[in-house]
Amino acid sequence: MEKLKTCISNQVTIDNSSMDAIISVFKPMNISKGNFFLESGKACRQMAFIASGYLRMYDIVDGKEITLWIGSSGKFITSLSSFVFETYNHWNIQAITDCTLNVINREDHFKLNKTEPKWLEFDNLILANSFALLEKSMFSQLHTTAKQRFESLLEEEPELFNTIPLQYIASMLGITPESLSRLRKLN
Repeated sequence: MEKLKTCISNQVTIDNSSMDAIISVFKPMNISKGNFFLESGKACRQMAFIASGYLRMYDIVDGKEITLWIGSSGKFITSLSSFVFETYNHWNIQAITDCTLNVINREDHFKLNKTEPKWLEFDNLILANSFALLEKSMFSQLHTTAKQRFESLLEEEPELFNTIPLQYIASMLGITPESLSRLRKLN
């Protein structure tokens, strides 16, 4: 849980008592490569902090898997609208590698929002970052070239290219695996 503590304390100033109260509701979870944290069509009742490993969020459209996002160590992952509004979710969240997660359930999450002001502050930052990531992704798909998207991802998360199957990265970038191979050769 040390990575989770570091993640929280890097975002908000927090005392030990509040940190302990927050950390106490998270439970460790291990997911083996290929297994699911969440499947499409089910209600999402958990949010996970990725302590190690990689998970991908994807959907199947016309029989083809489309990767929306790849979560890595130090990030949170969930189906946000399903988690918050108790609706059925549209995404699959699957382990690309063996993963160690710190998981909070929906009930504990909202209880903390009422009892721990620092958690509420941190939670608001998670939401803001999620919206910023979505905006960036939408803008990128509309206003940048495949080469620019590739270079940006390579700069921000170079380790993905050594760990994640390239078809998932290509899908996330909105290009074919062949186009990704050409871009990698040029770099």
